[in-house]
Amino acid sequence: MPRAFLVVMDSVGCGGAPDADRYFNGDRPDTGANTLGHIAAACAAGAAEEGRTGHLRMPHLDALGLGAAVRLASGARAEGLDALPEGLWGAAEEVSVGKDTPSGHWELAGLPVPWEWSYFPKTDPAFPDDIVAEVMRLAGTDGILGNCHASGTEIIARLGEAHQRTGRPICYTSVDSVFQIAAHEESFGLDRLLALCEGLAPMLHARKVGRVIARPFVGGPGHYTRTVNRRDYAIAPPEPTLLDWVQAAGRRTYGIGKIRDIFAGRGVGDYVKGADADLMAHLAAHVEEAEDGSLTFANFVEFDSLYGHRRDVSGYARHLEWFDAALGPVLAALRPDDLMILTADHGNDPTWSGTDHTRERVPVIAKGPYSGQIGIRGFADVGASVAAHLGVPGQGPGRSFI
Repeated sequence: MPRAFLVVMDSVGCGGAPDADRYFNGDRPDTGANTLGHIAAACAAGAAEEGRTGHLRMPHLDALGLGAAVRLASGARAEGLDALPEGLWGAAEEVSVGKDTPSGHWELAGLPVPWEWSYFPKTDPAFPDDIVAEVMRLAGTDGILGNCHASGTEIIARLGEAHQRTGRPICYTSVDSVFQIAAHEESFGLDRLLALCEGLAPMLHARKVGRVIARPFVGGPGHYTRTVNRRDYAIAPPEPTLLDWVQAAGRRTYGIGKIRDIFAGRGVGDYVKGADADLMAHLAAHVEEAEDGSLTFANFVEFDSLYGHRRDVSGYARHLEWFDAALGPVLAALRPDDLMILTADHGNDPTWSGTDHTRERVPVIAKGPYSGQIGIRGFADVGASVAAHLGVPGQGPGRSFI
């Protein structure tokens, strides 16, 4: 039986969302945001300033149709991504309200989010008293730190020393529907942090806050660093997704990266987590070893977490080039009847104002027994297409493009 690999390049959008004007970074709407297009343009401009020729180098994905997908989605050329597509290629746009990780992944897996998420106001403090009281009760502390909208790395650098001195957890949020808790793995304790987040999650899920996120860190003042032991406690999907469809057909599912967290464990069999470099090694191993008829669902998060939110254009570009180079041997190892779809869950244009995700269309490119342009589709069509390739009955609104 054929196998399928669904790989999400977290935040690698390609512009052109028709409703981008409804989403904002600060006071600026997301209209015109284009993660891939603007990174490619910045690479070319930087090279020109230095008197050399240079561009974003992603030959493997461009050969499948990445540059063509950017042009289709946004009408803009991505400098240096000009190959004639050899794979299956197109773009997708989201119907769920939001520009966050759960919405994007659930809809890619065939289930648009059937509600609007709850968000915390940009006030000081950001959280209502009853949530603060519950955090204190669960943590056994006399207060919390933060209680605001913030960048994770910034707030840890600013409040890490006070956290270690007082034992109070650092609590913060963003424009996404999230409640994040940062704590030191050693002085506070990793297990204690995870128990705190797990205990708080039901209260926030009942209010349609999408995720409670544990953000452990290590080090000392001036040298704090977040670890790979992040854990997302997400609302469970209210209906079956692609992962459930595959399991219901008696097939194996594998999760790579934070897939298990995003789907609250629903439909995910064996899973692994780690840094992107480790996850690429796991993806290569799954291409070699995954069972016939199985689905491997992977998320590579560092585009978003290390570079998009930090508005690090050069870092994002280097990670795109690393990903493409590392993926080349993985693509070459696919069996003739395997399907690997590469896409994204939202945008996070590092050239944009603010530090939040950007509402964008996403590329949909694939290597497998199919080729040609699929046009601009809905996110849910991706899940329907994977199901069709596997011969698994699909559910929901998606329509297969294969």
